[in-house]
Order: sequence, then C-alpha cells, then structure tokens
Amino acid sequence: MTGMLSIIIFAPLLGAAVIGLWPRLSTRSIRWTALAFTLLSLGLSLILFARFDRSGGVQFEEILSWIPALNAHYHLGVDGLNLPLVLLTTLLGVVAILISFKITERIRQYFIWLLILETSILGVFCSLDLLLFFVFWEIEVIPMYFLISIWGSGRKDYSATKYVLYTLFGSALMLAGILGVYFTTGNLDIMALSQSGQLITQVALPAAPIFLLLLAGFAVKLPVVPLHTWLPDAHTDAPTAASVMLAGSLIKMGGYGIIRVCVGLFPSIAHDFAPFLIVLAMVSIIYGGAIVLRQTDIKRLIAYSSVSHMGFVLLGVFALSPASLTGASLQMVSHGLITGLLFATAGIVMHNTHERVIDRLGGLAHQMPRTAVIFIIGGLGALGLPATSGFVAEFTTFLGAFSSTEVAGVKAVVLISLLGVLLAAAYMLWLIQRVFFGPAQTSFDGVKDASRLEVFYCGLLIVAIFVIGLCPVILTGAVQNVFENILRTLG
Repeated sequence: MTGMLSIIIFAPLLGAAVIGLWPRLSTRSIRWTALAFTLLSLGLSLILFARFDRSGGVQFEEILSWIPALNAHYHLGVDGLNLPLVLLTTLLGVVAILISFKITERIRQYFIWLLILETSILGVFCSLDLLLFFVFWEIEVIPMYFLISIWGSGRKDYSATKYVLYTLFGSALMLAGILGVYFTTGNLDIMALSQSGQLITQVALPAAPIFLLLLAGFAVKLPVVPLHTWLPDAHTDAPTAASVMLAGSLIKMGGYGIIRVCVGLFPSIAHDFAPFLIVLAMVSIIYGGAIVLRQTDIKRLIAYSSVSHMGFVLLGVFALSPASLTGASLQMVSHGLITGLLFATAGIVMHNTHERVIDRLGGLAHQMPRTAVIFIIGGLGALGLPATSGFVAEFTTFLGAFSSTEVAGVKAVVLISLLGVLLAAAYMLWLIQRVFFGPAQTSFDGVKDASRLEVFYCGLLIVAIFVIGLCPVILTGAVQNVFENILRTLG
C-alpha cells in the first residue's frame, strides 16, 4: 500500500497533464480521459477505506525528507478524520467530471483546471506537514479563479476576484500562524506536534495569537459569519461542477483545518476561546438560515444554506465533547453529499429551463418529474429527515453539544441554535414548493428532464446519503478514536 495516497492525490493532476500535453485528443477523448483518472482516485480511496483499521491511528503514511533546512517533510497519512473527506472528494470529483460533459467552451482548459482543483483539495486533506498543507491549500486558488472567471455566469469576474482576495487574506493569516508554530517549536509535523503537546506547554502569550491567526485563516474558508460574503457570489456565478466541488469539498478544508490544527495542536487554547466561538457558531446558524429566506436565485439560496450548516460544524467542534466532535465530522461529509446533490440538480434545472430565478419557475414536477424527485430527496436531507445523513449528523452534533460539560453556556446556545433546523425546514420546503409544485407553466412545456447520465451521478450521491443515514457507524466508528488524545489533554 506504500505510495497509494500519492497516487490518489496526483492521479487527477496526471490526467490534467495528459490532456494538456496530448494535442490530438478529441473532445470525447478529453472527457473520458478526465473521467478515467478521477475514477482511479475514487477506486483507490475505496480500497483504502475498506482496508482501514478502525481501531485508530494514522495509516498508509508516506514520509520523505523535503526541505531538510526547515525540517519539512513530504508527509501524508489518513485517519478516521480525513479518510472520509478523501473519499468524499474523490466521489465528488467523478460527479463533477460527469456534470462537465455538457461543457462546450474551451474544453481542454476546463478539464485541466477541474482536475488540478481536485488534486489540491486531496493534498490538503492528506498532508500531515504544515508547510505541505499550506502549499496544497494555496494551489486551489488558481483553478477555482479560472473556473469561475471563464466558465461562470453573471458577475463572474467580480466573484472570482472576490474569492481570490478573501482566500489570500485568510492564507496570509494562516501562513503567519504556521510560521509562529515553526519559530515556537522548530517542528512542522502535525501529528508529532499534536502527540507531544509542544504547543500546549508553551506560555500562553505566543500560543494564543498563533491559534487565532490559524483560526481566522480557516474561518474564512469554512466560512464563518462575518467572513462569509465571498461564498454566495462564488457559488452563484461558478459553473455547476465548480459549485459542487466548492460546496461539497473545498469549504470542508476550513472545518478540517480547525479540527486538525487549531483544536489538535492547541486544545487548551481552544477550550479557553470555546464560549466565544460557540456563540459565533450560533450567529452563523441563525443568520445564514434567516437570510436564505430572502433569496430569489436558486443557487444563491443553496449557497447561503451552506453558511448555516457550516455553523453546525463550528458548534460541534467547540462544544468539545466526543459526540459533538464526531457530529461535526459527520456533518462535513453529509453536507458535502447533500449540497453537492442540490447544486447538481439546480444545474440541471438551470441548463434545461434557462432560468434560475425562483419566482419565474414553478410546476416543474409536471415537466421534469425525475429532476423533481432528485431535488426533493436532497432537500429533505438538507432539512434533516430521518434515514438521511443530514438527520444523523445534526442529531449527533446537537445532542453531543448539549451534553458537553466542557464549555459554559453551551446548553443555551444549542437550544437557540435549534432555530436553524426550523429555518432549514422552512426554506427548503418553500423552495421545493415554489420550483416544482403548483400549476404547470406552459413556457416550460417540452423542456427536457434529467438524462440517464444525470440520474446516474445524482443517484450515486443519493445512495451515499442514505447509506450514511442508515448506518453512520461506518464513519463514526473510525472518527471517534481521533479525538481521544485531544480530549485526554483536556482531562
């Protein structure tokens, strides 16, 4: 199994190189080449998931000296926290490629950037060296900028530039935090720092600012209110496949970084700031849910719902109980599947009807019954219907946070945050009713329904949503062990 993670990470990049350097590839060949390399990553990630020892610990490690002068290494590995995110990303990578079979403009460049984006996200999730982590983190800015600015719609240049500026601002803060870690400890190995507790033993003066710098960088990507305004613009104007990757995997980099780096390396500092951060999570949940009700664009509505659902992640993380941390990890995977499905289905509606304004849609269940069923399943998952991954993730997060004894005032915050669940039910049912039910509009007579290919890739996400919803132990059984060292430090 040595080198398997490297193959998973760089297979999409190799596919991009083949597409870019083989000038005689036809349009059909470009599409199938991209699909073949993403399928390779997905297949290998499934093998790793099947062979993963759920008793705990980092597995399938790869360690090579990279920059000896800085004690930096090419260090990869997976545990119960990041392996589900790797599997999620490779699955969404395949779905994004299938969605992109409709692309007709600058096809070669499009697939190159989409494959590079997948490699960068996978690199972030697998890196166990802070410098390597940061390099992969920065790479994703480039493909996402071009995907939005060239193949997007609406104010695509504005949205792409705004995304880059916010990301670079967060990255600058994160780099300052990483340098603080290095100058404080002389080490960049995430697992070594977490296990040895080097940062915990430092005096509070250098540790707290480093924690806040790293947290701010990750909060931009999650995103946390008030650092969220880039997300609706980027989602609204990005092509469908980019929206799926952005909502499904890319923003999970922020939640993963908070758990792995901020809480993993600074558990005592995280405990000190937890009361403030759970209140911030509550604000994100309620504000994100409330502002969704004001949206008139179908993609923008789904985008703002992500702000609310990522607030669940922040609440679960800083409630600092085993169940709440497990729920936060489960919420990241669940949200990736559900929101990926919603954006994929919204793309079908927009592509076939040439309309995205909710007030101009309606009654589409008559003309697009398959699309309606798929979107309704995604919407019910988003509002937390039992048997879906959305229910088990939110239930675990809220129950774990409410039962936490680590953070003062967490019970009151949880009770107020439950309003976010009610808001989710309100805006999802409202969206479904406005778009798919009511009188059929004659202007959409003859519009195409979801094709077999679209039903297939949406079906993949639906199966995953119900598998996790009905048998969450396939993920929770592995992730619980990750938090043992963190919580042991807190006593």
